[in-house]
Amino acid sequence: MEEKEISQAVIGRLPRYFRYLGELKDQGIERVSSQELSDIMKVTASQIRQDLNNFGGFGQQGYGYNVEYLFQEIGKILGLDQNHNLIIIGAGNLGQALVNYGNFERRGFLFKGVFDSNPRLHGKRIRDKTVQPMENIKGFVQANDIDIAVLTIPKTEAEKVAEELVGYGIKGIWNFAHVDLNVPEEVQVENVHLSDSLMKLAYNISRSRKEGDGA
Repeated sequence: MEEKEISQAVIGRLPRYFRYLGELKDQGIERVSSQELSDIMKVTASQIRQDLNNFGGFGQQGYGYNVEYLFQEIGKILGLDQNHNLIIIGAGNLGQALVNYGNFERRGFLFKGVFDSNPRLHGKRIRDKTVQPMENIKGFVQANDIDIAVLTIPKTEAEKVAEELVGYGIKGIWNFAHVDLNVPEEVQVENVHLSDSLMKLAYNISRSRKEGDGA
């Protein structure tokens, strides 16, 4: 049976469901209705039901959703029921901040190594990791079953590095470089453009001000 194609919009909401359900679980709440989720997430109850029906529904009429069960099932859909081994390429401020952010490990994202082309950074300790030279990447990826590479490097270097990573067998790239990477279809890329998010925030502030001024 062919797997159902799920829209990127639905996939984009799954981490929010997972996060809010985790908060409800931590509060000891055992069940939640689509309307209660709607109030928390600011997504319509109808949209929530449609989203979850893509994966089987999970709810019972008159009962709602079992928080623990739905939390676990969405975690499985997101691939969080297994660990993912990562490396970071780029040991600057952003790369160091990502390594030091311990919440990733709680979700099964394990940073195994940090690499940089700058010789002055080689040997530097970041948390419990030592920054290594770029030439060590290939052997490290293969020896440590690395499936995700995180790029926090200038866009001028990102294309070449991404091409090399594909050759080493990397399955996914979390790309903070401001460039669209040209990689084979089977390699998944998630682009993170921090300035885009900030500009979106600026737009919404500007629009809110205009509405407040009655423009």
